[in-house]
Amino acid sequence: MACQRWPASEPELAEMRRFNKKLAWLPRFKIRNRVTPRVIQALLRVSQSLKTAPAAETRQVNGVPVRILRPAGKAKGVVLDIHGGGWVIGNAQMDDDLNLGMVRACDVAVVSVDYRLAVDTPVEGLMEDCLAAARWLLGDCPEFADVPVFVVGESAGGHLAVATLLALKPWPDLLKRVSGAVLYYGVYDLSGTPSVHAAGPDTLLLDGPGMVEALRMLTPGLTDDERRQPPLSPLYGDFSGLPPALMFVGELDPLKDDTLLIAERWGAQTPVEAHLLAESAHGFIHFPVAMAGHVLMHTQAWITQRLATVGT
Repeated sequence: MACQRWPASEPELAEMRRFNKKLAWLPRFKIRNRVTPRVIQALLRVSQSLKTAPAAETRQVNGVPVRILRPAGKAKGVVLDIHGGGWVIGNAQMDDDLNLGMVRACDVAVVSVDYRLAVDTPVEGLMEDCLAAARWLLGDCPEFADVPVFVVGESAGGHLAVATLLALKPWPDLLKRVSGAVLYYGVYDLSGTPSVHAAGPDTLLLDGPGMVEALRMLTPGLTDDERRQPPLSPLYGDFSGLPPALMFVGELDPLKDDTLLIAERWGAQTPVEAHLLAESAHGFIHFPVAMAGHVLMHTQAWITQRLATVGT
């Protein structure tokens, strides 16, 4: 299934172009060592400590910390949220605002995975954490045993979300409980898709020329053929039995081909709705622009519709 062009108006596109001019002045996110991610992570924690956090439960499940946000009433469904951050920064709290939007709009609970980070742990360990949390939610969590489950991932979290779904295939009874996946500009080929290899210095937010090397640093000692093995590179996995999916990627994102290619492969097995956003860079759902709000509203409507469909 081919990506659809997101129906943005000219004023919305003009607003995004103006915001991109601001992004062009910002430093690019580079992974060159283990020190910089630790500094960014420390700053993230400080900024979070200065904000009033919503009511949330934190607990350990199968040895993995999770953060749970609940609606006021009984949850109609539950979202397994896997945050982004290039595998080296971030935590389960960082997307509270986005997750609260889903909680309120869809009457769902959100379980965010506080997986280990690749500054200290091989990427396979991050994948193990996400799988462990998923197996708990899908098979050992009585509170949400009778409601549909959705998996949501952004950027590196998109990679971990799809890797988790593929890793669930040995447990088909658990996998069939997943009613849908929502994926924002994920990384699905750790050897680098053509758009990653072609990324130049004018790339917004991400360090275009350094992306291939960053993927190699994430997977040391492997050849590109080994990096392409699923679920490490979900793009090359078997998508039979996976749930319907909703995907988004920006036209200016060097990870564009990752979404375009996985939408085709996944869509050959089950319904996939994929959107390509003009004038949009990596990370656009966090931008203070109208298009970002409309994408998030579309995601909430898609989850609500899936809840109604599954419930009939």
